[in-house]
Amino acid sequence: MPSLVNETSNVKSFTTRKRKTLFSQIFKSRTGVLGLFILTLVVLIALLAPFISPHDPAKVDITATLLPPSWVEGGSAEHLLGTDNMGRDLLSRIIYGSQISLLVGISSVVVAGLIGVLIGLVSGYYGGWIDNVLMRIVDAFLSIPNILFTLVILGIFGPSLITLILVIGATNWVNYARIVRSEVLSLKEREFVKAAKTMGVRDFFILFRHLLPNVVSSLSVVSTLSVATTIILEASLSFLGLGIKPPDVSWGGILSDGRDYLATHWWVATFPGLAITITVLGIILVGDWLRDIFDPRSNIQNDI
Repeated sequence: MPSLVNETSNVKSFTTRKRKTLFSQIFKSRTGVLGLFILTLVVLIALLAPFISPHDPAKVDITATLLPPSWVEGGSAEHLLGTDNMGRDLLSRIIYGSQISLLVGISSVVVAGLIGVLIGLVSGYYGGWIDNVLMRIVDAFLSIPNILFTLVILGIFGPSLITLILVIGATNWVNYARIVRSEVLSLKEREFVKAAKTMGVRDFFILFRHLLPNVVSSLSVVSTLSVATTIILEASLSFLGLGIKPPDVSWGGILSDGRDYLATHWWVATFPGLAITITVLGIILVGDWLRDIFDPRSNIQNDI
C-alpha cells in the first residue's frame, strides 16, 4: 500500500511540474509566441468571417474580373487583394476559406486521434495476439501512401466535406496508435497500474483514468503538427478537384482557379498560397514550442 501511495504521489508531482513548466515557458519562446499569435489570428478570422468579410465570397461580377490589388495600378479600393477570373473578391474568399481549412484540419485530427488512441491503448495494454493483429493492420496502412488511399476513396464516394474529413481521419490514425502503444507498454509496468489491477479496478478505468492522462502531452504535440499537414493535404486535394466543391470556398480551390493566370495575374494564386503558408507556419511553431515544453530532457534541465 505504501508503494501505491508513493507512486501516486510521484505521478501527481510530475504532473504538477509539467503544468508549472508549461505556464512558466508560455512567453519565453519568441517563435512559440509568434506561432500562437498567428494561430489565434487565423482562428478569429475564421470565426468572424461573416462580420469582417467585405463582400459575399460567391458573388460574381463580370465587370470586375481579374482586378489587381488596390495598391497596384488599375486596382480598386473596394477589392483590397483584387478579384479572380469571375470577379469575386479575393480577400473575402480567403477569409471564408480559412473556415474550411481549419474545420477539415481539426476535425480530421479528432477522427484520427480517436481511432489511433483507442487502438494504441488496447494494443499496448493487452499485448499478445491482440497487439500482433492490430500492429499488422498498422503496418498495412503504413505500406499505402496516404494521398493515394485518399484519392481512391474520394474517387469512389465522391468529394464532399464530410467524406473528406472522414477519409483523412481514417488514413492518419497510424501515428497516434504507434505513439500511444509505445508509451502504454512502459506505463503498464508502473506500480500504480499494477496496484490498480490488484485492487480489482476494471480495465476500462485503468485505460482511460490512469494510462490516457499520461500520454496526453505527446498527443498534443502530434495533433498540433497533424493539423498543419492536414491543411496542406486538403488544399492539395481541392487543387486537384477532389476536395471541397463550389459554392464552398477553400484555399486549395482558389489556388486551382488561379493557376492558369499565374503568369499574367499573379495575385489570384499568390495570396491564398501565402495564407496556407502563414497558417501552416504558425501551427508548426506552436507544435515545436509544445514539443520543447513536454520534452523530458527540457523538464530535467528546468528542474535543475
